[in-house]
Amino acid sequence: MTFPLVVNEWFWAFIINFILISIVHTQPLLTKRGWVHAGALGTILLACLGWNGWIAVFIYLIFGSAVTKFGFAYKQSKGIAESRGGRRGPENVWGSAATGTIMALLYKILSGQGQYYIFVGFAASFASKLADTFGSEIGKRWGKKTFLITSFKSVPPGTDGAISLEGTLASLLGSLLMTSVMMVFSFISSFESFLIVMTSGFLATIFESIFGALFQNKLKFMTNEFVNFLQTTFACLISIMMAFIIS
Repeated sequence: MTFPLVVNEWFWAFIINFILISIVHTQPLLTKRGWVHAGALGTILLACLGWNGWIAVFIYLIFGSAVTKFGFAYKQSKGIAESRGGRRGPENVWGSAATGTIMALLYKILSGQGQYYIFVGFAASFASKLADTFGSEIGKRWGKKTFLITSFKSVPPGTDGAISLEGTLASLLGSLLMTSVMMVFSFISSFESFLIVMTSGFLATIFESIFGALFQNKLKFMTNEFVNFLQTTFACLISIMMAFIIS
């Protein structure tokens, strides 16, 4: 691929995202700065993976934003709702998508070599994050009994590392939904890879809960967004490892 063609590809990816975000930025999904960073993310995805990658991640955003709004008034009354009315900022964009972005860039840099493993890792990173969002938001609203995952002591909903039966089942649903989206857009194409991605996404939410319970309130740099990045990275790596072992 010649250099002018590469420049042209990235230029048009930027222009398309600029136009699309200019149209939809008034929607209450992201903050103003969040939309700017979403534009950068969208440009990378479109230039590296084409429309399939862009649309798959856009669907992730819609699902995540929708489930955040479920029972929002109740969660707000309890002080456990997402801040800014549920709008995501730059830190949320990259906490959720940094791992997937790295995989997209790797795919581009390697000219498609290792596509199977890269796509499995890409898909698992977003499956894990949607699983986490489903589990957290549904668990905070409808979880009847909430326990700390490391000790199973009863704790209030919204506590770092807290789990509930309802939230855990919702996590599994979130992973299933995002894995299905990734299959529709051809990032995974077999039942085997479907199970790898869905399982990795779900296991990563368990990892995130354990990690949050052990470290999130003890280390200053261990923000929720950084933990999200660790979670998606864990899902990505474990899915690639499972795919490598099975294949």
